[in-house]
Amino acid sequence: MNVKAISTNIGKALIINALFMFISILVSVTNGFDSAFTPLVISFIATIITGVFPFIFVKDKPSTSLQSGFLTIVLSWLLSFIFGMLPYVLWGGEFTLVNAWFESVSGYTTTGSTILTNIEALPKSLLFWRSSTHFIGGLGVIVFLLMILPDASPFKLKLTHLELSSLSKEGYRFKSGKTARVMVTIYIGLTIAETLCLWAAGMSLFDAVNHAFSTVATGGFSTKNSSIMHYDSEAIDIIITIFMTLSAMHFGVIFTVFAKRSLKPLNNPVTRYYIGVIAICSLLIGFSLKFQGGYASWGRSFLDSTFQTVSFLTTTGFGQADTASWPLLANAILIFASIHCGCSGSTTGGIKADRMYISFKAIWGDFQKRLHPSSLFRTKVGSKAITEDKISSVFLYIVLYIFILFLSFVLVLICGVNISDAFSGTVASLGNVGPGLGTLGTMGNYASLPSAAKIIFTLDMFLGRVEIFPILIVFSMIGNRQK
Repeated sequence: MNVKAISTNIGKALIINALFMFISILVSVTNGFDSAFTPLVISFIATIITGVFPFIFVKDKPSTSLQSGFLTIVLSWLLSFIFGMLPYVLWGGEFTLVNAWFESVSGYTTTGSTILTNIEALPKSLLFWRSSTHFIGGLGVIVFLLMILPDASPFKLKLTHLELSSLSKEGYRFKSGKTARVMVTIYIGLTIAETLCLWAAGMSLFDAVNHAFSTVATGGFSTKNSSIMHYDSEAIDIIITIFMTLSAMHFGVIFTVFAKRSLKPLNNPVTRYYIGVIAICSLLIGFSLKFQGGYASWGRSFLDSTFQTVSFLTTTGFGQADTASWPLLANAILIFASIHCGCSGSTTGGIKADRMYISFKAIWGDFQKRLHPSSLFRTKVGSKAITEDKISSVFLYIVLYIFILFLSFVLVLICGVNISDAFSGTVASLGNVGPGLGTLGTMGNYASLPSAAKIIFTLDMFLGRVEIFPILIVFSMIGNRQK
């Protein structure tokens, strides 16, 4: 294990964080040196010194190993959480130590859960930093790190394969040096495009930037207490719905659409399946709202159902309606969406549409084999056959995901949380969705939960964001070294 390689690359990740802290300081300056100026300056100095420190002692370019790559991923995330909570802790207000940790982890993992009861009480610079943690975490601190590493770096090649799911590269393979560049290009492009659209639709430029950060990262932090409901604008609702949908698609698909100037890349099985799930869930919730939820018009019921379906399925978690007052059927479908989620190769969390699609195809294939034992049925995604190893890996991940969900649910119940909040909060945290049901719904928050439950939820957020396996591998490495 190469400590020099790990420390220098973690240092680069912290420098990226420090850059956004510096931008937040500039926001404070433009707003008359608001109350977060000093906390941000202190946090920036601490982060930049820690980030630069390894370069003082490491003069050469150390090689790295696979184990070093996994440790770099995990430690980059953890240290980002720690340094990212400094502005909150130093500012004070509702940010106790546990609350600041919760808000930081929620931001970086793009979960979007909050402990804040009055978001609008925060100064603009701290709101911007809060949204920036979404932007940094959207593609992962490691992907941003990949952008500043030399193309020929062996470390870059390894991190490309470690940080990006193998599923995310199926059918849209780029050279390792280009993969991160493609992802970041689409990410930044969508962010700029949405910012301009929201600004044109009536948002202030500040709010437009913050909500674009949250949307494209599929995070859900808003600058308003009532989230998107605050604006009461159908144009803004539609713009955000479109960009949430795009942000949970495979970025390789979007890149190929623009590169080839053709919509044909959208006509792939996983994308069709993903859009189909959105359509079916939106229709079911729309009918539920009209017949059970007291909605007067069909138009309003389907606009709200589509927005919230997309919001939960893409793990963004914006609130355009108060889901706490919705019928049981509508909330049940939102829970399904929070487990299912968007596509691999995007900023979304959860099990992901790719795995769900493969698992359904594999189950159907097994039925066909039992009905027709002599037939040669192979599970395919489009024209590409999926190997048995890949199918086994998909089912292993789903089983592991459900096991962690159940275990976390039980632990949160032990903490004294009621069954509805415990279950929906666990689903929302592990899926990086944000809002759950009831008091944890779109207009609620996590402030009243016990500290132990908040910590468990942050562990779920982390596991969901890095897709479980890297964490387990690191623990396995630590265990093997102690033997």
